[in-house]
Amino acid sequence: MIPLSLEEIATITGGRLHGITDDEAARLVVDGPVVTDSREAGPGGLYIARVGEQMDGHQFVRPAAELGAVAAMTTLEVPDLPCVVVDDIQAGLAALARSVVERHPHLTVIGITGSSGKTSTKDLLASVLSAAAPTVAPVGSLNSEVGVPLTVFRVTPETRFLVVEMGARGIGHIEYLTTIAPPRIGIELNVGTAHVGEFGSREAIGVAKAELVAALPSDGLAVLNADDSVVRAMAMRTGARVQLVGTAPDAAVRADDIVLDSAGRPTFRLLTPAGEADVTLPLHGEHHVGNALAVVAAALECGLSLDSVVEALAGATPASRWRMEVVERADGITVVNDAYNANPDSVRAALKALAAMGRDAQGHDRRTWAVLGSMLELGEESTTEHDAIGRLAVRLNISRLVVVGEVARPMASGAQHEGSWGEEAVWVPDADAAHDLLVENLRPGDVVLFKSSRDAGLRWLGDRVAAAGAPDEVYDNEEDAT
Repeated sequence: MIPLSLEEIATITGGRLHGITDDEAARLVVDGPVVTDSREAGPGGLYIARVGEQMDGHQFVRPAAELGAVAAMTTLEVPDLPCVVVDDIQAGLAALARSVVERHPHLTVIGITGSSGKTSTKDLLASVLSAAAPTVAPVGSLNSEVGVPLTVFRVTPETRFLVVEMGARGIGHIEYLTTIAPPRIGIELNVGTAHVGEFGSREAIGVAKAELVAALPSDGLAVLNADDSVVRAMAMRTGARVQLVGTAPDAAVRADDIVLDSAGRPTFRLLTPAGEADVTLPLHGEHHVGNALAVVAAALECGLSLDSVVEALAGATPASRWRMEVVERADGITVVNDAYNANPDSVRAALKALAAMGRDAQGHDRRTWAVLGSMLELGEESTTEHDAIGRLAVRLNISRLVVVGEVARPMASGAQHEGSWGEEAVWVPDADAAHDLLVENLRPGDVVLFKSSRDAGLRWLGDRVAAAGAPDEVYDNEEDAT
């Protein structure tokens, strides 16, 4: 973090000091990690004692101190570390993060939102920008009122670019995040049906997502997906300059002649105001083309040359787990684990990538398996959307569809009604049953995709199948920390 004295932190957050004198607080500098998980504390750091539904962070002040934290932000007076005691931890967290941004006059903040693809685009943009200058981006999917400040706290005096992923569970959430890390560039990827059960309609989701570009300054840039009508209309919601990206003829940053190779990796002709180039992405799935176009627009705005952007895109690798993560097993089975999350748009994109992988580099057909679980938070549209995914699997000639869990069951019936499928589409009650079916039926050369919402847990099944035959077959089934 940018070094701040504990006295400065108390002033910024409106907190009061405990366990330390004013003079000592003026001399005590926090320049290490700022964390909400005591296990991640380190020398010179600040521990934030949040109170959650199950755990009270005040219980972990001592472990944080043992790992090197020099102070804590709390709502209670506790021993073991000097404290800044605040009335509201979230307000203190937000105020401190905003101050870090304000104290870095040469920092360019790029915000990213969308119903799907935020994390993949964040990873891709961070890879491109970091080739030019020090860049900070979220670890995993830290895109909430806690995750955004934690990302900001990783900024140092040398940081030039800050990439911030912004998620929303309701109206006003993204607007709030923009007050913590005010963006100069805003990327709007898409507005799909993810979380429609919470928002009520796609249009309402669009209102929430548009809060990002509405917060941009007049000298900022709104990067809008020209191929999404709801996103395109966001041009009316911002006072910043607008640049359309996509495959539409009027997109300023456009992709032509998109082709997927036998591994589902796209190549395309890139056209931009700065020139043209041929691009090959080492990522799996045509949906990454749209992500890459948004990255190109943002990177050019940040001052990078077209040649350097294209070179960085060609060398990019996935940075976050369970996003089109491809593992080639020793027995010739290919496992595609894209089960960190799922909504109708992202499942369609994953199925199209799977279909492209159904023919190898020699032109031989491969059996394709789609192991699909529930898509959550779809409200009244849940049955219809699951049914439609099953029908799409048939139209894409996916060889076998394995549907996991009660919520996802309409996928199996949709596939059977669309193609009069029998054993090609099966429903199983849980991941263990899916595992047993796969172990019995997978054979060398097959490609198997795992895709579901996070709570369905198919990413663990994907890991298990990918690791089959590895020494001791040890699988890590612990939740990743957020």
